[in-house]
Amino acid sequence: MTAAVDQIIPYTHIDQLREAKRIIEHEATALRNIAIDLDARFCAAVDRIEHCQGSVVVTGIGKAGIIGQKIASTMSSTGTRAHFVHPAEAVHGDLGSLHEDDIVLILSNSGETEEVCRLLPLLQQRGIAVIAITATCHSTLGHASEIAIPIGRLREAGLHGLPPSTSTTAMLAVGDALALVLARVRGFGSQDFAQYHPAGSLGRKLTSVTKIMRTDDSLRIAKETQSVREVFGQSWNQARRTGAVMIVDDEEKLIGIFTDSDLARLLACHQEQKLDRPIREVMTSRPTTISRTAVLGEAVDLMAERKLSELPVVDDEGFPVGMLDITDLIALMPQSLELNS
Repeated sequence: MTAAVDQIIPYTHIDQLREAKRIIEHEATALRNIAIDLDARFCAAVDRIEHCQGSVVVTGIGKAGIIGQKIASTMSSTGTRAHFVHPAEAVHGDLGSLHEDDIVLILSNSGETEEVCRLLPLLQQRGIAVIAITATCHSTLGHASEIAIPIGRLREAGLHGLPPSTSTTAMLAVGDALALVLARVRGFGSQDFAQYHPAGSLGRKLTSVTKIMRTDDSLRIAKETQSVREVFGQSWNQARRTGAVMIVDDEEKLIGIFTDSDLARLLACHQEQKLDRPIREVMTSRPTTISRTAVLGEAVDLMAERKLSELPVVDDEGFPVGMLDITDLIALMPQSLELNS
């Protein structure tokens, strides 16, 4: 008689999805609880880092170290000077990269990691402040830290609950919260962010509209009292002519816009008599505009939302300084920024 053998149940796609959802929901529940329990210690950490005269030096071992590298990168890109130091390398010379004005942000779930605990007396000797993200304040790391942000003793996700998963997700979330709250406290805006991200699709999205807009002799600007025939009878720069005329008042402030399509519409409707009337009578009054301080991403979103082909750029007082034309934007926009068709 053949010995009975355990039959392996096929791990179907339904089973995979069910397990994946359980893992994600487990981690999401942990994050919700951490958000509820977050207290004044988080604010103390923000205040301490905000007034730090040096850098935030992030450290951790294993998976926590990888999370630490990401947190350091996020801080660096949002206005907080930060870099990562591996704890094992620190005791082999990299401690020389630390200054007494720095703050060390240590990530360790247990708070008892050997490589991390070995650093603590060395940091204390040099008077370097320590902030910890750890499970509990009652660990070696928690006791040695000036500020400890507890994430709680979390059960890791998955069947065996062994690989760091929920704990590292929690550390990442708290680290992101630190970085982004610090950015808001410092008044770190989109223009600052653009300076740190000049390359790639993000860099293009954050490019100032002043670097893309048409200016000077590429613009068509007319007085509100001019007739349509006068305006379109003028000689314009044909090589880079925008498809819209910006209409200004006696103070040279923008009050309207008239496009080539508007002209074609008059002719198609047999309203040629309006060609000799002031252009203000047929222009679009109070047109959509964008500030010269805006970035390309904002302009693209606005043009997509309003279905615009041209977008006047104005200064703080309402004077026209440029024109964004859709034909110029298309070549610059990565796929993620493409206008709605």
